[in-house]
Amino acid sequence: MGGGSQQTETGEPCSGRAEGVYTWEEVKSHCSRNDQWLVINRKVYNITQWAKRHPGGSRVISHYAGEDATEAFIAFHPDLKFVQKFLKPLLIGELAATEPNQDPNKNAGWLQHDFGHLSVFRNSRWNHLAHKFIIGHLKGASACWWNHRHFQHHAKPNIFRKDPDVNMLNVFVVGAVQPVEYGIKKIKHMPYNRQHQYFYLLGPPLLIPVYFLYQIMQTMFSRREWGDLAWSMSYYLRYFFCYIPLYGPLGAFALITFVRFLESHWFVWVTQMSHLPMDIDYEKHQDWLSMQLQATCNIEQSFFNDWFSGHLNFQIEHHLFPTMPRHNYHRVAPQVHELCKKHGIPYEVKTLWRGLTDVVSSLRTSGELWLDAYLHK
Repeated sequence: MGGGSQQTETGEPCSGRAEGVYTWEEVKSHCSRNDQWLVINRKVYNITQWAKRHPGGSRVISHYAGEDATEAFIAFHPDLKFVQKFLKPLLIGELAATEPNQDPNKNAGWLQHDFGHLSVFRNSRWNHLAHKFIIGHLKGASACWWNHRHFQHHAKPNIFRKDPDVNMLNVFVVGAVQPVEYGIKKIKHMPYNRQHQYFYLLGPPLLIPVYFLYQIMQTMFSRREWGDLAWSMSYYLRYFFCYIPLYGPLGAFALITFVRFLESHWFVWVTQMSHLPMDIDYEKHQDWLSMQLQATCNIEQSFFNDWFSGHLNFQIEHHLFPTMPRHNYHRVAPQVHELCKKHGIPYEVKTLWRGLTDVVSSLRTSGELWLDAYLHK
């Protein structure tokens, strides 16, 4: 705290300064209750040192480009065994090697997320360009679609009609408000009291291979995002050019579907364990900190949890500082926790197992609320 805009009762300025402007040191020197000064006891939470970008965006890009080219070369090598040919290309551009002893950023899904949040390069334009390349050419998706969807989620997490992540297309009812609303209105598109059971069939398996694929294509065509469409098509051309000679058209299609099937399971569990069991409601016009904390929880830190979630087990810190590189969240978490404790704001941290099981239990609870309201006369 270097300065402030406090005025004396007489409105007389401090000598040598602009009218009504004083340093924090001057404010602290007037600590008497009978004095005309108001002293505020505060702590400054400085997180600027942890908000620095990744060291060397070009290094990160070159690693991925080299890894992808190497994997494609290995896939076509005639002397390799079938397992090597199958498992290595399985990871190209999708679940790119993220072994526990490696940097968790070595994954195309994580990488596009980092560029989308402008947390790699200092120059935003370079982040946007790299994001289009990674999510388009290496993932077959659309940067425009991701930005539109993901930024709404960050701005209004778990708020109906504003956060697309809680738009369940009438397949699921979530939270404590929507189930009762559906029950009272006698809305029954699905047997919601069984949603915690059919979730395993309709949630993790189908989100990325079916729903996201349809939504991405629909978004690019309806909004005429021809640049994103070109990047996306380059991914499919590269993929099928590489793998049709190996597995044939049906085999190549089965491979890409299987990869996205696996990725979809991982994506749903990792993202939903921090949000779905939390408060889900309509807009309450809360302050920023309270809104984020009510809709978000953390998963406790461990070597495996950090790797498995790509450091997004610190989901609270990610929502409060979305442009901060993921590997710095554990450094600011103690300060955020301290600030929340000071002001009586819940800061929830769960074990990984509880985070996963809470996804299912929250669906069960919501389904029971719907059934009670639906049967109520």
